[in-house]
Order: sequence, then structure tokens, then C-alpha cells
Amino acid sequence: MDKKTGKGRQKIEMKLIEDNKAHIVTLSKRKKGLYKKAKEYSTLTGADVGVVLITPSGKPHFYSSTSIEKITDKFLELKQDDRQRDHDDVGKSNVFETFEDLRKEVQALNEKEKERILRYKIMHPHSEVPSDKHRLEQLEAIKSQLDKIKNEKKRLCSSQANQV
Repeated sequence: MDKKTGKGRQKIEMKLIEDNKAHIVTLSKRKKGLYKKAKEYSTLTGADVGVVLITPSGKPHFYSSTSIEKITDKFLELKQDDRQRDHDDVGKSNVFETFEDLRKEVQALNEKEKERILRYKIMHPHSEVPSDKHRLEQLEAIKSQLDKIKNEKKRLCSSQANQV
């Protein structure tokens, strides 16, 4: 009996696959493998897992252990909570630095809102985009931070005026 000689599993070079047919096949196989690993991770750990892939042609693919909307909303909520904790300390030496951080945060919220609307339009093409409940809360928290900065600035100015 002849022993079979074949290539077996071989390591492939990590670079863009130029051949369109091979590109599609690889995307499909690796997508299935990624989703399988995400499902296993969710099953073993009990974590909510979400994977979003957008192909070069712009077609979205996603897997989630629960609703992808719930996962992204939870992620954005946790991210906002982290930002809120970061800004709770108004005692920064430079009020303008704190103000600049909040300005960047508003920019990031605006970008996230654009992404949320785009994501919703992709997943629900013929539906109206619902308003974001958390966005108003986030903007109100930023307004509160700005009020704290304003009050801190007034306090610093009056204390400096008293020293003179």
C-alpha cells in the first residue's frame, strides 16, 4: 500500500487574497470559524458576544449570542459610564483641559450617533430610525459637567480676586 502524501494543513501568509473566488471562499470559511468560536466563548463563559463583519463590498454580516442591538447599546452605555467617571474629578489644574475633554466627548457621541443610524439603516432598510434614549442622558451628563466647570472657574476667579 502506498502512503498518501499530501500537503495537509499549511500555514498561509497573512496578506490580502487577490483571487476573487478564493477571497470569497476564505471569507465564508473564516467567518463560520469566527462565529463558531464566538458561540463557544459565549457558551463557556456566559458572556454576551457580538461579532460584526463588513465585507469590502459593504455587505454587513453579524453574529450575536443575544441581540446585536442589545450588545452594542450595552457597550456604548458602559463606555459612557467610564467617561462619566473620568470627568467626575473637576479638580483638574486646567479648566480648559477639562472643557476640551468634554468637547471631544461630544464629538465622539455625535460620531457614535451617526454610526448607530447607519447601522440601523443597514439592518432595517425600510424602517424609521428610532430615537436614542441614552443619547439624551449622555448629553445631559455632559451639560452637568460643563456646569461644574463653570462653577469651578467662578470659584477660582473669585478666590484669585480675593488674594489680590
